[in-house]
Amino acid sequence: MKSLHWLAVALLMLASAATLASGRAYEAPLPAGLSSDPDLCAHAPCGAVLPGADSYSMRKGRPPYVEAYRTKRGERQLVGYVFLSSDILDTPGYSGQPIVTLVGMDTRGFITGVEVLRHSEPILLLGIPESALASFIRQYVGKYVGDKIEIGRASADAQGVDAITGATVTVIAENHTIMRSAAAIARQVGILQPVRRPQVRFKSSKAKRSWRALIDKGAVQRLRIRTQDVAEKPSARPYIDIHFGYLNAPPIGEAILGERGYRRLMDDLEPNEHAIFVVANGRESFKGSGFVRGGIFDRIQVSQETDTFTFRDQDYLNLYEVRAAGAPRFRESAIFIVRSESFTPAHPWNLVFLANSIDTSTGERTFKSFEREYWLPSEYIDGGRPAYQRPAPLWTRIWRQRALEIGLFTLVLLAAGALYASRDHLVRRSSRKDKRLVNWPKYALWTVSVGFIGFHLMAQPSITQVLTWFHAILFDWQWALFLSDPFLFLFWIFIIVTVFFWGRGMFCGWLCPYGALSALIHRLAGAIGLERFQFKLPQPLHDRLKWIKYFVFAALLAVSFYSLGLAERLAEIEPFKTTFLVGVWNRSWPFVAFWAVLLVLAIFIDRPFCKYLCPLGAGLAIPSTFRWWGLKRKKECTTCHACAVGCQAQAIDEKGRIDPRECLLCLDCMIMYYDDHACPPLVQERKRRAKAGLALARIGADGYFVPVEQLKAGLAAERVRARRNWTQLWQWLRRECVDHLLPWNREFLKFPLLLRAAGISFAVLVTWVWLLGVSGRLGPGIILAWWLAWSVYELITRMQCKPWVKEGPWWGSVMRRASWADMAAYVSMKNLLIGAALFLVMRSAGVLDLLRHLEGLQWPP
Repeated sequence: MKSLHWLAVALLMLASAATLASGRAYEAPLPAGLSSDPDLCAHAPCGAVLPGADSYSMRKGRPPYVEAYRTKRGERQLVGYVFLSSDILDTPGYSGQPIVTLVGMDTRGFITGVEVLRHSEPILLLGIPESALASFIRQYVGKYVGDKIEIGRASADAQGVDAITGATVTVIAENHTIMRSAAAIARQVGILQPVRRPQVRFKSSKAKRSWRALIDKGAVQRLRIRTQDVAEKPSARPYIDIHFGYLNAPPIGEAILGERGYRRLMDDLEPNEHAIFVVANGRESFKGSGFVRGGIFDRIQVSQETDTFTFRDQDYLNLYEVRAAGAPRFRESAIFIVRSESFTPAHPWNLVFLANSIDTSTGERTFKSFEREYWLPSEYIDGGRPAYQRPAPLWTRIWRQRALEIGLFTLVLLAAGALYASRDHLVRRSSRKDKRLVNWPKYALWTVSVGFIGFHLMAQPSITQVLTWFHAILFDWQWALFLSDPFLFLFWIFIIVTVFFWGRGMFCGWLCPYGALSALIHRLAGAIGLERFQFKLPQPLHDRLKWIKYFVFAALLAVSFYSLGLAERLAEIEPFKTTFLVGVWNRSWPFVAFWAVLLVLAIFIDRPFCKYLCPLGAGLAIPSTFRWWGLKRKKECTTCHACAVGCQAQAIDEKGRIDPRECLLCLDCMIMYYDDHACPPLVQERKRRAKAGLALARIGADGYFVPVEQLKAGLAAERVRARRNWTQLWQWLRRECVDHLLPWNREFLKFPLLLRAAGISFAVLVTWVWLLGVSGRLGPGIILAWWLAWSVYELITRMQCKPWVKEGPWWGSVMRRASWADMAAYVSMKNLLIGAALFLVMRSAGVLDLLRHLEGLQWPP
């Protein structure tokens, strides 16, 4: 059997080593100066996207573009424009990172070429070849910038382009990137006419308004950027803290400028000119270096839908003082003039600040955009705000297009949850010899999971999503990113809920497409005569091999903090992409070999990948310790091994305990639990009663024959006990808080004095670090390091002082002796939940804002 151990290790190494190849544009290092050098074409292949051009201008305009020329008969002729998408917008792909794209467009507005310079989409790394992306972007050549282009079939008002199967989110993001950036340049150079938006009349008011009142009404908005938001060391002083507002409205203009200053400004403005004030504190300036060089403000812009408005020195006025009562002092201030009939204060608009950030992949300083929406309060507009419909987010398009499939998928999830919730009724009506009421619905769900969820919807959850979500929570959460795949979004909601209800087995055992495929292969192999060759590994060997998946999960999580891209490549140990997203015959031989080995093993061993290698299963196993409802056990289970013999997951130990981290909820043990012809205690009781001529009552929830009278008395006692426990709620709550928050008890007093003092000091230090973290004074990496250190300390201390965990719901009182694995899962998940809950409570109560302004709360330099 040792060979099987080495085989599992070899498979792990094979899958990891096979991921070292990468695509040409996947996380490709961008040339230094690509985003900052005026000579764009010195760093980018401009000729590839605008054939025929032989010379190019420097960057010009806001947003910037390059003019392309062709020399003909000694004269230079303008033939088109080249621009970089990251200079215009930064729409994230499925990875959360923008797809950096170079686009060429001729002078009539037709796209002449598209080139992806860099992307971070994991699906295009080792799954779908980059040639598919190249074929996709070639469809845009010849498309007019003013046309509406949508992914999929053409419609009455839009042209269609073919998608990439399995990369829907990626192609939607790239379509948005190409068309939006091209439209922005086309409007700037006059190919597309500006959108004319309705202008408004304002209400006048003599009431004086304070700074606080303006903020409360939304007349003044705030854009605050922290140093860690631009990949710099956390600091109590913000990178920049901007307040801004619209001055043409009399109540705002008079409050900020005073009546005389407001009238003077309005007299100077021409029709269709709009004044916006900007005041700021912080380390950075909103004027930027471009203003010093050529009178261009390269840090601040105003955007409204697809239009972007930039400012030069003639659009700038000094703002010497903010007259509103209670206004704080500001380091710099200005008034900017938007000169366009396309702009209207009646519709929402955004102030955009382009921060000088550090690209962690290249070390180069580049721009990262931050924005804040502003919408003039309705009470300042004569007649109120006009009817306005916001442009639909990208993700809503996907939900509308696949509404029927989303509905069917939701029904499958609800049916699966309802089916398992009614398990007690199903297992009571089944027996060891007749499991049809349990197995047939389960086989039906497996079939639907493989065919509909896996191959059709391609909604196989993966550890890469766990890593992406973990990083998003720590660094930059974007709802739109996760909503862009509706099936995975809904699936993960279902997974999270059911993991805390019943443990990982609801997903892993009933609905995981790959797990279902592996289980079906094993069952079908047995049905066609291979059952005699099927076997389970010896329990001691199984107990050692099962830890491999936890090591894989921990390694992927650790590597992700060094490089998320590398972690996604190593996550190819999951055969999910090969099976459902890409297809076996579209992969290179290492992936095919790895997939085939797992398939052959599944014929003889039930779910070998799920048991020993799956990092996703390991990640879901940790919170399974907190499941609310576990499977039932009897006191005889500690010595009876009947259930363990038939447990395919090998999740029942020698003491009859079910490990919730390994259990796949097949319900075989629950069928036996109520079967008076299979469960040894029930068999003995049935025979004893039959021999004595006693009637058999139904089997109660505790798994024994219970007379009706005794059952009623028991129910009444439970009601009395519930009322009594309700009166002791406060004592229970206090006891629970002490138990979960403090790892010590009286055993701690037996520790040496030095160790006790060190432990308490460590707890105080960790609390301080946590406060620094939630207030934005420390980076996520430091916080995680301290969280890990405290978890290790608490794990060791609890195993000495409180070596038990709860059996069943977290609100219950049934305890059992904890193994090191039990305690590690409990401590890690408990600390994560407590930290997240405290963070949300403190943020909603305004405590975080208070902490951020405490100068004494800081990490020593």
